[in-house]
This record gives sequence, structure tokens and C-alpha cells, in this order.
Amino acid sequence: MSESADDKWGIAHVYASFNNTLITITDQTGAETIVKSSGGSVVKQNRDEASPYAAMQMAESVAEQVKEAGISGIHVRVRGPGGNGNKSPGPGAQATIRALARAGLEIGRIEDVTPIPHDGTRAPKNKRV
Repeated sequence: MSESADDKWGIAHVYASFNNTLITITDQTGAETIVKSSGGSVVKQNRDEASPYAAMQMAESVAEQVKEAGISGIHVRVRGPGGNGNKSPGPGAQATIRALARAGLEIGRIEDVTPIPHDGTRAPKNKRV
């Protein structure tokens, strides 16, 4: 993982919930968005937005545009819903990382940036079955 001057790096912000998956690729500072995509831009049914298939399709199209922008490697930041909701990322997270790697992008760090509450609002009550 050597970062030389000729290969540019970006950050892939992957938000994966159980309802949708969002991919945003930014420069290294995170200030300038280069490409973004969501599950709704790839599949027709709402229920399929969070599927691994949709995540792979999104990652392939995003990877093409990123390569055109001159970026050869990315650091991945995965985020689940978080807060007082579900902490685990949805099914699209792993598929996204795998598809980005398969598309020829070098992957540096993979980190979890799911927000964890430090005693914020009260958690929702359990739903009875």
C-alpha cells in the first residue's frame, strides 16, 4: 500500500442500511464529491434497493467514473444506520467493497464509522410479536 505521487486516492463513503445503500466517493479531504450513487438509481423495486445485487451494480458504475477522474485507490468508510437504531451495516456493504476491488480499484483502509450514542435519546420500545 504505497501512496506515490502518480496515483491519486479517494474516500468511498458507503452508507448501508436495510432499506437502501448509498455510495459517495470524495477526494482525500472529504470536501469535494466526485461520484455518488444510490440503490434507487439501479433497480426498479424499492425492496431491492438494499440488496447485494444493487450494491454491486452501483459499485461497478461508480468505479468507472472514479477511474475516469484519475483516482486509482480508495479508502472505504462503512456506516450503518447507527444512533439508537441498528448498529450493523446492511447487506449492501460487503458487496460494495467486493465489487470495488473487483473493478480494479486498489483498496487501502476499511473502517467502520457508524455513529454510536453516548447516552443520547431514549431507545425505541420493543415491538410485541
